[in-house]
Amino acid sequence: MQSIQWRQDVSRQVFLYDPPDRFVAGTVGLPGRRTFFLQASSGPRVTSVALEKTQVAALAERMDELLDEVVRRTGGSAPVPAMVPSEVSDTAPLESPVEEEFRVGTMALAWDGDEQRMIVEAQALVELEADSEEDLAEAEERLLQDEENGPPMLRVRLTGAQARAFAKRALDVVNAGRPPCPLCSLPLDPEGHVCPRQNGYRREA
Repeated sequence: MQSIQWRQDVSRQVFLYDPPDRFVAGTVGLPGRRTFFLQASSGPRVTSVALEKTQVAALAERMDELLDEVVRRTGGSAPVPAMVPSEVSDTAPLESPVEEEFRVGTMALAWDGDEQRMIVEAQALVELEADSEEDLAEAEERLLQDEENGPPMLRVRLTGAQARAFAKRALDVVNAGRPPCPLCSLPLDPEGHVCPRQNGYRREA
C-alpha cells in the first residue's frame, strides 16, 4: 500500500478549484494495466491525483445519486440537468504530462444548497492504525475535516451540469476497460486470457 508522510505542524496543502475549467476522470496505460486519475485544471494550473478503479466508479455513482436527490428534494428547481448538456460534455484525454500529486485514500461528496454547487474532496492516502473499523472511520473523518493539519487534499466545486458531465464520463472510463471473453465473460488480457470454459486454454485478446 502506498502512503504519504506529512508534518502535523504544517498547514494542510489544499488544491482548490472553485470552479475548475475542467474536472475529469481518465486513465494512463493499456487496458488491464490502466492507472486511474482525477484531474482538475484552471488556466495553466493542473492537478492530477491517482486512485483505484473502484473509487472512480463509486464516486460517479454516488454523485449521480446525490444529484437526483437534490432534484427530488427541490422539486426540480435546483440547477441540475437530468442529462449532460452538450456544452459541458468532455471526451478529450487527460492533459499531459500527467504528474501525480498523491494517491487518493478518502473521498467526500456534498451539495452546497446556498451556492448550488457540488463539493468533491479527495484526500491523500495515509496509513492509520486503529483497534476497530469504527475507530478507523472516525480517524479518517477527523483528518478529512481538519482544515489546519493533515495530508494534502484536492477540493473541487462544480455546477450541477459539470457534476453530471463528470459522473457520465467517469462511468464511461470505468466501463471502457478490457473487453469480456465471449465464452466465460471474464476480462480479456492483452497478453492472452486463460479461459476456464476451455480448460485453461490461453485465448488471445
